[in-house]
Amino acid sequence: MDYFENLDATVKAALDEDIGSGDITAELIDENNISSATVITRDNAVVCGRPWVDKVFSLVDAEVEITWLVDEGDPVAKGTQLFTVQGATRSLLTCERTALNFLQTLSATATETRRLTELVAHTGVKLLDTRKTIPGLRLAQKYSVRTGGGHNHRIGLFDAFLVKENHIAASGSISEAVRRARKLSPDARLEIEVEDIDQLRLALDSQPDWIMLDNFTVADVATAVKEANQAITLEASGGIEKDHDLIKIAETGVDCISIGALTKHCRAIDLSMLLD
Repeated sequence: MDYFENLDATVKAALDEDIGSGDITAELIDENNISSATVITRDNAVVCGRPWVDKVFSLVDAEVEITWLVDEGDPVAKGTQLFTVQGATRSLLTCERTALNFLQTLSATATETRRLTELVAHTGVKLLDTRKTIPGLRLAQKYSVRTGGGHNHRIGLFDAFLVKENHIAASGSISEAVRRARKLSPDARLEIEVEDIDQLRLALDSQPDWIMLDNFTVADVATAVKEANQAITLEASGGIEKDHDLIKIAETGVDCISIGALTKHCRAIDLSMLLD
């Protein structure tokens, strides 16, 4: 997966949104003024977003020099200096918010992903993201999940089947939906979402590649694991909002757990850029 295929377009759109016809406040400063600045974190975090930060400064002013003091994926403590920048003061101030917006958002997802993966590190489960991402930041947030130690589910609607309740109803049955999917794109991963043990058994008979257990209780996830008997990849999803629930589900032996909160509920990391 090329997480950076739309990096230029994403950053350009963010800069256009913020700068518009020009940064009128930055124009208060003499154009020949040169400054250096340091960005620090005011939270514990897993650093993520360096390529987006670099691109922000390079698109605005290629002469700005960035020196990173931490690596991508590094866990850092509150108060850590992340990077320094030197160049035209106007450029530094114009780039500040857009650069920090990318870094605070992507670091937030990486940080939460790392925290949750460590909670279930004693099991063999894989934590997956979902399509519940910020519009325009799909690839960036998928990248941040990987940086935090998680795994990607499908990227979009184009790279895997996920047959849900409405698809089943419109197709007529699970078996019919599977038949059509195999005919349409036989090499694409095929996943069926089920809502109870009876549907699980029907799905198992249809032999998809994955089965998603939607809002199953811990006990029912454990039952599903026994019924599947490692013949198929099982994914638990939905309603997993507390740490102890995540741990209990992971300990059932389920293969994957998908968590929308990795990309939609994260609190941005508090960052500051201070002129030296």
